[in-house]
Amino acid sequence: MNFSINNQTLKINNQRSMNKVVQFLTLLIICVVFTSCGDDDEVPLLEVASETFSNLHAPQTGGQGQPVAGAFTKFDFSSGEVTTSDTAWDIAFRGTSIIVNGGNSLGTTDEPNRTGDAGVYIATGTMASILEVDVNAFQQDSDTGYAIATGSGNGWYLYNPQAFLITPMAGKILVFKTRNGNFAKVEILSYYKDAPSDPDVTTDESRYFTFNYVYQPNTGITTF
Repeated sequence: MNFSINNQTLKINNQRSMNKVVQFLTLLIICVVFTSCGDDDEVPLLEVASETFSNLHAPQTGGQGQPVAGAFTKFDFSSGEVTTSDTAWDIAFRGTSIIVNGGNSLGTTDEPNRTGDAGVYIATGTMASILEVDVNAFQQDSDTGYAIATGSGNGWYLYNPQAFLITPMAGKILVFKTRNGNFAKVEILSYYKDAPSDPDVTTDESRYFTFNYVYQPNTGITTF
């Protein structure tokens, strides 16, 4: 009689153990399936754009003691194109001035309103060496000055008063936060049409920007 009871108890315990094993394996399979589905559903990263933009025309009127005016030429990193949109732009050019779509207007004639959250800082290095964004370094335009300072040696260029030439400063990379929070870096190559290696102000038209840029289109990623 005792043997029969013990045998029955053993069968019950074995069945319970088997049920636990089945439950464990079922949960394991579910976890594997969901993990696999999650991997398949991950959105692939967009490719980082590395481009050269040539001959962005940035005309202005006035200067040399006269009030500066004229529309800024706006540029959108996401499309890689010049735009006339009032809102969908990241940076804009007029003469030697470069502004961002963030902060406040300086109040000059024909200056566009800032509708985004763009910012900029100037990093020392090369396009190859500036690989990560310093998110704490960004400055925006204000009613006291542009984030990229104007004047020879203050921002992106040097002015040679003997030759009347504007020359980009070597080793100065402009790092931008775009209007919607992505990032880009820019190396200005030339201020003259078709980027001559040895510009001559008597023959080469000025206010034509040629620049290299890298645009990180993936939101939240601070590396290039």
